[in-house]
Amino acid sequence: MGSQLRAAPRCRDPGPIFGEIAPEIIEDTLICLATENEQYLSKLPDQAGCFKETQIVEFVFLLSEKWHLDQLARYQAVELLERFMIKQVEQICKSSRENIRYREQGQGSSWSSLKDQIYDTFLLRLVSCIQLASKLSLHYNIVNSDTALKFLQSLKYSYTKQELLESELAVLETLHFQINVSTPLAYVELLLEVLGHNGCLLPAKPLHQMCMQLLDFSYLKRDAIYDTLLKMAIENSTPSKLQVAKFLTVKEDFMLLAVGIISTSVFILNPGHWKQTLYSCQEEFFTWLLVIELG
Repeated sequence: MGSQLRAAPRCRDPGPIFGEIAPEIIEDTLICLATENEQYLSKLPDQAGCFKETQIVEFVFLLSEKWHLDQLARYQAVELLERFMIKQVEQICKSSRENIRYREQGQGSSWSSLKDQIYDTFLLRLVSCIQLASKLSLHYNIVNSDTALKFLQSLKYSYTKQELLESELAVLETLHFQINVSTPLAYVELLLEVLGHNGCLLPAKPLHQMCMQLLDFSYLKRDAIYDTLLKMAIENSTPSKLQVAKFLTVKEDFMLLAVGIISTSVFILNPGHWKQTLYSCQEEFFTWLLVIELG
């Protein structure tokens, strides 16, 4: 596996090719993504975003880079880990409530021991999410068990290959095998395709590259960016708990993030085209919302 990793840079991913998709396919795909985004936001858990802290995201990005994975894989790994950990926390909280009865009878587990279950297996689950993401992306460099195990052992963890396989299965079962989740990258690339069909004057490749850099930045500085936006929106430096809670849907809106990423990228590359691009993105955004509302 080591030789494959060293050979990987010779097979660079050329990136997406724009302008090759039929307009009707783009329209159907965008409506599908917009609908998926709205459905996710309508069922948003209160803990959404809790496992997208900078240190966690940075660790996933660095490990994905070490294993020569593409950008889609790193974003999918972050989203998989987030959704899995939220589900696990929900399950443990439910278990702790059930344990209250048993503790009164001298049985059951304490909350501290339940939290230890999360802490003790967190890195293992993180690695498993990266493994699964590498397989989902259809990338030429899938992270197999030997590679993952070697990394964990380098950090003095004594996991076995069987435990590694069981960890992957635990993630799959917890998420009911629904792991092919969309990422903001899908929204960004589809919106770029729309802009191309609408006559965007900027070349697609440099615009796409800038979007990828800004998307990485938005993941790594997520809390700082959205905290600033919230304070600017309410014109108050100390938002209430209710305002923070209501703002959660903004932080988790992939479509809105994609519009912001593209608009900012255009402004950096060519401020003269910024207003035209922003208007085009907003027009598409509100069109999809209208289509969704009308069913």
